[in-house]
Order: sequence, then structure tokens, then C-alpha cells
Amino acid sequence: MIESKALSPSLGVEFTGVTDPLDDSFVERAAEALKWRGVLLVRGLHLDDDRQLAFSRRLGEVVSLRGQEIFPISVNPAMSSSAKYLKGAFYWHLDGTSDDIPVKATTLTARHVAAVGGGTEFCNTYAAYENLSHKDRERYENLRVVHSFEASQRLVTPDPTEEELAAWRTQPTHEVALVWRRRDGRRSLVTGTTADHVVGLDPEESRALLDELLDFTTQERFRYAHDWAVGDLVVWDNTGILHRALPYAESSERLLHRTTVVGEEAFA
Repeated sequence: MIESKALSPSLGVEFTGVTDPLDDSFVERAAEALKWRGVLLVRGLHLDDDRQLAFSRRLGEVVSLRGQEIFPISVNPAMSSSAKYLKGAFYWHLDGTSDDIPVKATTLTARHVAAVGGGTEFCNTYAAYENLSHKDRERYENLRVVHSFEASQRLVTPDPTEEELAAWRTQPTHEVALVWRRRDGRRSLVTGTTADHVVGLDPEESRALLDELLDFTTQERFRYAHDWAVGDLVVWDNTGILHRALPYAESSERLLHRTTVVGEEAFA
């Protein structure tokens, strides 16, 4: 029998007793967990690539990243051609902030884990918004923020070469509302380290506001930290859940296989 329990007070559901992740009843429960709890975990499921893709397609359309439906996640250059840029994932972010319609959900299966570090943290921006003071809600309500790939990469490489800067700037910037008014009536925060600046504020005030909001949003009471074991499946709602990888060595064998489910709701 499939059972579930909360991963933390603010987010997440862990399912046990899952023998067939493609079973209709489990898929329905997984979709509900994603919507209302943001993160779901099944430990030791050991999905191969075909089964991970099949499960992902029950949640929505799967998009290819760099031509791959199963995308390797590693900062080891021998294991991923995107290793250099994936170091930006050590900082809080949403995927797809440069797109009109962001990624709906992401699935990760652990193939190898790091000897030291390499966990993944999540935080719930719905819960963070709900816990803002009335004054801060008014303060943020009508602000718009420009997101960029460059903003997150500067944390990894603060003194880039001209070539690195040019490469980052091939990625589009995107202006979105800081408070995302969702079509189901809820509200979430579009924040993270891709947030470059607030439209209309001077740079110092903008940076201070974004840093203050990110500090508030990523408080421990809104977070869950997952310590990976081989075979774990983790899925999260990318539209409302910030995530980051905890640092691990570039030489590590840590390898996660990712699928990405196409989004359905445009940023406000």
C-alpha cells in the first residue's frame, strides 16, 4: 500500500510502498503532491531512463535539453558537457526564468552520489509569500524584475573574461512580475540568483531589496534538504519551488539524470 508523509512543515511529500510509478492512482497522487506540496520523493525507486521518461510523460510533455530528454547533471567535465555552467546551480534559482513559460516540473534520479556534499535543497516561495507582512506584500506587489543567465553566472565567475561575458549574454534577459499571481488564485515569488535588478530602482536599492527577499524566502522554515542515495527519485514544481545543489567536488562521481516537463502557465 502506498503511504505518504510530509518532508517538512512547509513543503514536500515522501511516498513509500511505490511499486509501479506509472499506476494511475500514484500518478494522480504525485500530481496533487506537486501542486500543493511542491516536492515529492520516492527513495530507492531505481528507475532506468525509459521508466523515468515514461513517468515524466504522465506529468506532461518532456522537453529536450541540448538535444537530450535525459540530461546528465554533474559538475565533472568528464560526465557532462554543461559541467561549467551547472556550477550556477549551487545558488538558489528557478529554471526557465528567461522563458515566457517556465518549466513546469523537473525529475531527478540519482545514479551516483557524492562522498561529501552534493545534496539538493528546496524552498517554497508560495509559503514565503503567505508569510510576508502586509507591509512587505504592498511593497513587492507591483514590482517587476529582470532575470538573466549572467546574474547567476557572475556568482560562479565574478571576474569573467570577455569571451565568457559574451557567451552569457547570448542568453535572453526576461522581465517578470516579482509576485506571480497564479491562475488558481495563489501567489508565489519569482526570485533567486537569476534576478538581476528591479525595474525602476537604482542599482544599490535594487540589489538590497532582492537580497533581502531571497534571504527571507530561503529561511529554514520554508526549506527541505535532500541527502541523495542511489536510486532516489525527486520531483518538484519548478514554478514555485526554488532549488540549489549543495557544493561537491568537481572530481566527484555524483551523477543525476534529469527530465524536464514543459510548462503550462506563463509568467505574469
